[in-house]
Amino acid sequence: MHFTYEETDKIGTRATLGLITLQSDETIEHDMRRMLPIEDVALYVSRVESAPDVSEETLGQMEARLPASAQLFPRPVEFDVVGYGCTSGTSVIGAEKVAELVAIGCATKAVTEPLSALIAACAALGVERLGFLSPYVAEVSDTLRGAVHRAGVQTTAFGSFNEEREERVARIAPQSIVSAAAALADAGDFDALFMSCTNLRTLDVIDEIERRIGKPVLSSNQVLAWHMAQTAGLQLAASFGALTRPRAAA
Repeated sequence: MHFTYEETDKIGTRATLGLITLQSDETIEHDMRRMLPIEDVALYVSRVESAPDVSEETLGQMEARLPASAQLFPRPVEFDVVGYGCTSGTSVIGAEKVAELVAIGCATKAVTEPLSALIAACAALGVERLGFLSPYVAEVSDTLRGAVHRAGVQTTAFGSFNEEREERVARIAPQSIVSAAAALADAGDFDALFMSCTNLRTLDVIDEIERRIGKPVLSSNQVLAWHMAQTAGLQLAASFGALTRPRAAA
């Protein structure tokens, strides 16, 4: 039997989003699907090969692999925005270079990543000084802090779990994150706290930490989802932290 068919609209009639996440990341897709709207919004995910250990060398290796990862998205699709899900990788490769490499592999109107999203979030909240919580070793954390500093945001308090293995980062207990964030707030003066790494399970502790320290709390996945939604003209499906809650007009 031979059937005829009618064509229908694409899934993303409101917006089409892309996400390139690390092979080693166990957290970001779950977080993004909780935050980004799904009604008439398409989200396509690709992965880029990444090492299980995190260093400047292994992060830099992703530069050559990004175009191929972007090429794995569905070919007919044009994206409103593609997010590259690696905060530290962006600081090593460079935000402009990331955008250039992703655009080689797919048709997209915009590219963002957690570093650019963080800077945009700081501007939106009027943040000039960050408390900075990292899971990684000093080499990786220092490069990222330098990139944030060059964008005009100071890091006035810093702490790290000093972990170099990605699978262990994904297993850091939320309560350990809360305790570390509270200790940083006691030790330093800052306008907002940033918890770095898309593999760190921060989403469900953002509101708790904000209540404890009385300041806005940002995380890699939170700012990336927020910035992707802003870029595509969308409202987030769920709010986590002051950044994502509606604010009164000035």
